[in-house]
Amino acid sequence: MTTEDLLRQLAPRALGVVARRYGDFADAEDAVQEALLAAATTWPTDGCPDNPLAWLVRVAGRRMANTYRAEDARRRREDLAASWSLAGPEPLPGEDDTLVVMFMCCHPALAASSAIPLTLRAVGGLSTREIARAFLVPEATMAQRISRAKSRVKAAGGGFALPAPGERAERLRSVLHVLYLIFNEGYATSSGPDLGRSDLSCEAVRLARIAYAALPGDPEVAGLLALMLLTEARRPARTDDRGELVPLSDQDRALWDRRLIAEGVALVTAAWQRGQVGEYQLQAGIAAVHDQADAYEGTDWCRILALYDLLEAMTGNPMVTLNRAVAAAMCKEPGAGLAILDGLSERLGDHHRLHAVRAHLLELAGDREPAISEFKVAARLTSNVREQHYLTTKAAQLGADRPGLVDQPECTLPEPAREDL
Repeated sequence: MTTEDLLRQLAPRALGVVARRYGDFADAEDAVQEALLAAATTWPTDGCPDNPLAWLVRVAGRRMANTYRAEDARRRREDLAASWSLAGPEPLPGEDDTLVVMFMCCHPALAASSAIPLTLRAVGGLSTREIARAFLVPEATMAQRISRAKSRVKAAGGGFALPAPGERAERLRSVLHVLYLIFNEGYATSSGPDLGRSDLSCEAVRLARIAYAALPGDPEVAGLLALMLLTEARRPARTDDRGELVPLSDQDRALWDRRLIAEGVALVTAAWQRGQVGEYQLQAGIAAVHDQADAYEGTDWCRILALYDLLEAMTGNPMVTLNRAVAAAMCKEPGAGLAILDGLSERLGDHHRLHAVRAHLLELAGDREPAISEFKVAARLTSNVREQHYLTTKAAQLGADRPGLVDQPECTLPEPAREDL
């Protein structure tokens, strides 16, 4: 295991210990970040300490003590004593506070655009520079965003502990939603030169595994992990040697990761048996139908359509409706899908995916000129360079009167409308 991998695993545990001990999440997060930086600098040359977690906690604690000494001693001692009484007992030996840290990072006082970078830094162990680079913003901008997020968490109050039982279900939804958004951004970036960012999607999978290990009996936690694994399994076939998008119909399924598929199918099957089906389980079910088909032509589109019907009734999400239109076109005929798209612009606005799906369905229906126009609009609206290339090429191929094989649209994750990251 590399030093970087070890630090990412230890980051939330160290933060949990320091935050619990001192009762201040914001200051503890700063202190742990400094400890992680010190470890990344010294461990590769001096060697990893015998107890790396204790080393991080000790260095972070020293930083916290220096901070307190620099301020009014009496006030800080009083505040600290009060916070200790609220923070709860020290964790038992071997106890992992990662889930508590996740709940704090995904506090309901935070918008997703703030919770995502805070989660990546506090739980994922990514530096501010890495997060800024992932979302294509200046490091100073991301630092301010993370600082404001910590201030909001601090202002919201409450000790370092799991939410009260009455709040836990809603807070868990926030945690799962943030992990879902991180995965989506990694699997299909909202902008930039690459189709996806495997570092973000893999980090989302790692964090989802942590959540599942802490809450193995929650079917939606299992459903989200299954969805990620079943989707991530297709990544090796999703781009060609030049990094260009390969639609689902043309992917070499021999490249799909069968180990991840088997794990994902087992997870979602066990989750369904608990009888509490939720949106992540339904999405995982859709991904499982795709992954278990031996060939694109053998995809059970009518089963996918039935699952999308349930998912749309459950969520009312317009992105789900968009993907349901694809399933309806494939299960029935293109006109059925196009009919579902009518009026969807009122809910999705001028979203490039709406134009892209309409273009594909018009192509299937044989309406070449309108399809070309829609492909061009979609290419102009997307900020992802690889998607632009794919959509522009589709328009050019149709315009050159060389239809060749019909490319079906990849049935993307039914994700919520993206927030401005």
